[in-house]
Amino acid sequence: MRLNILAFVAGVLCLQWQARLPDMAWVWALPLLASAWGLPSKSLPIIRWARRGLLLAFWLALGFFYAAFFAQQRLSQQLPTAWEGVDVSVVGVVASLPVTAERGQRFEFDVEKVLTAGASVPSHIQLSTYTRDFAGHILPNAITVHAGQRWQLTVRLRRPHANQNPHVMDMEAVWFARDIRALGTVRERGLHELITPQVWQYAIDITRERIATRFDTVLAGEPYTGVLKALAIGDQSAIPVAQWQLYQRTGITHLISISGLHVTMLSGLMFALVYAGWRRSSRLTLWLPARRAAVLAGALTALGYVLLAGFGVPAQRTLYMLWVVALLLWSGRTLAPTRILAWALLVVVLIDPWAVMAAGFWLSFGAVAALLFATGARVGDAHWLRAWWQAQWAVTLALAPVLLLLFGQVSTVSPLANALAIPLVSFLITPLALLGSLPQMDWALHGAHSLMAACVWCLQYMANLPMWTQAQPAVWQVLLALAGAVWLLLPRGFPARWLGVVWMLPALLVAPAQPQPGVLWVDVVDVGQGLSVLVRTAHHALLFDTGPQYNSTADTGNRILAPYLRGEGVTKLDALVLSHDDNDHTGGAVSLLQSVPVARIYTSLPVHHSILAGTAARFSQCRAGDAWLWDDVRFQVLYPTLASYAEVDRKDNHRSCVIKVSSAGGSVLLTADIEAEDERYLLANAASELAANLLIAPHHGSRTSSTPDFIAAVAPKLTIFTVGYQNRFGHPRGDVVARYAQADSALARSDRAGLVAVKFAPKQQMQVTYWRQQQRRYWWGD
Repeated sequence: MRLNILAFVAGVLCLQWQARLPDMAWVWALPLLASAWGLPSKSLPIIRWARRGLLLAFWLALGFFYAAFFAQQRLSQQLPTAWEGVDVSVVGVVASLPVTAERGQRFEFDVEKVLTAGASVPSHIQLSTYTRDFAGHILPNAITVHAGQRWQLTVRLRRPHANQNPHVMDMEAVWFARDIRALGTVRERGLHELITPQVWQYAIDITRERIATRFDTVLAGEPYTGVLKALAIGDQSAIPVAQWQLYQRTGITHLISISGLHVTMLSGLMFALVYAGWRRSSRLTLWLPARRAAVLAGALTALGYVLLAGFGVPAQRTLYMLWVVALLLWSGRTLAPTRILAWALLVVVLIDPWAVMAAGFWLSFGAVAALLFATGARVGDAHWLRAWWQAQWAVTLALAPVLLLLFGQVSTVSPLANALAIPLVSFLITPLALLGSLPQMDWALHGAHSLMAACVWCLQYMANLPMWTQAQPAVWQVLLALAGAVWLLLPRGFPARWLGVVWMLPALLVAPAQPQPGVLWVDVVDVGQGLSVLVRTAHHALLFDTGPQYNSTADTGNRILAPYLRGEGVTKLDALVLSHDDNDHTGGAVSLLQSVPVARIYTSLPVHHSILAGTAARFSQCRAGDAWLWDDVRFQVLYPTLASYAEVDRKDNHRSCVIKVSSAGGSVLLTADIEAEDERYLLANAASELAANLLIAPHHGSRTSSTPDFIAAVAPKLTIFTVGYQNRFGHPRGDVVARYAQADSALARSDRAGLVAVKFAPKQQMQVTYWRQQQRRYWWGD
């Protein structure tokens, strides 16, 4: 049965890789495969193997079409394009713990009724409220919502759409898995009315918010309040980015959530307490045996904790395993641990077919499987310290290939950090945090915070050790490395265990793809309404702009560029160009400079700008006439002029760095946010240098740029507009797009194409790849 369950899960996973959903008419093939049950199980070997293969194919197909059926149901809940960006009045309930952001709140909303005539809205959406505008001014009509409240709201919605780049989390997949079928904002000037203060069907979310409020009140201003909230109620939104980076570098991120270890610990503690107390009462034991009472108490405690914590995949896995164990103990039966794990795996996927897309799914089940394989069926009892170290070694070794595939890096101090953090977090900090959720238990919260502070102090020393970082390995390399890890975890004395190391080497020694001398690679990264372009030659890399900053803790640098560069194997930048002082071009610079070494910075920003703090030795002004040669590829700065820096009142756009990159196979013109005035200057002073095969449209396709004469001088074969989906500026403007089309230029938009990769090689045509076409998934919008 275990192989059948694995085949079913593999079928569900195969469905999630599809660009289009299958024709459900093929589901009638299932009875044909199921007919293999009629073949004799005790017959010729070829018949037995055929029977087994057909039945595995049946379970694989069953999982595939099971997931396809639910995917079709979810896709039917889609916001019509006619109702994107239109004010709609709805009635519904706040269905999640509201997340406090810098300018307002973000929360999930169950739509019960649509009041706007003719409007169609999905039943489950995500909304944001704003208390301040973009300039920071307070909005007088802003509202504050709480979990479980029923509201009438005026909202403006759009389809879920996210930036799409290699090696970066697919937020569209995350929203789809959470059944969020539209995103939107609550209109500040619209009609808003609180109808019901508390809808008790949402009692769990109401309770979670009350606990979160208590934590914020008791631990006001303390740095690790967010961690304690994550451990108690599964709310990770208040953990700063710097802390996440520390936990990632030390390999303990699995502890800063409701992990299976926490659920097991709490359930076991309740089992022990109830068993110890129940057995002392003869009346209670006559009514119900102490062991059964303790089993029931432990199972119910696990259920309550998992519900309170948001029902994440690691916690679900443990809950189902504990309940299977509880049922076995209640009935007096036994079952192999691997069978328990397999049944838990099946239940998780049956309830949530999209769980297979979450990294936590593979890390959670993979860790337990590694422990069972490495510690099961061993002869003799090992010392507890040795057993503990063997468990850490098994989990680290087995999950290393998965971590490289998912994140492109592995913590080298993970076994040591986990040896410290697991007992501290699981057996002290988490119980104290849960105890502190009760009234009058402030001392427990302060104690948990002090212990967490001590743990972080130790982790900071460990974090100074280097991480294993490399280009993302291919799937076949990861599978081979997993086989090698399994081989290494075989019992001592097994012959040729060293072969496991050999099998792991291809995944650990990945050589990133690099262009040959004279070849030019240009990647226009999808950063939404902003700009970031990676230019690579044989031995050098230049990044032109860093995209926008979203808030004080999140920006393009840490959310998109750092993981993208790591996945591509770009460990350092030879040059970073910050074209001009606009958030959508330099917003990710600070976090990028913190995570990636940069040899030289070219910019029109003043040297005393806050972004450039500590970079004076690497600072160079963008000045027309500067040029350099890398690997037979020429880089030329065409704009701005040296004299423009003396014009104090000059608009930042009019000081944008313009760089042309030329190779034997073609060229690209990077124009940032220049406008018509700057284009006229270039036409007058650098007209012979403007012609390029690839043009990044000036100012995202604004009407202030892309004059007919400039387009004619550049004569691009391909023009790319770097714009955000449904952006508030209306970029690119229709008349500007028409000008490029009339000039016979092919057109691409980053919001529709995702990352655009362009390769220029001598004596070859320009090669263009669009990420949304290359890696299309069925849940992506058109």
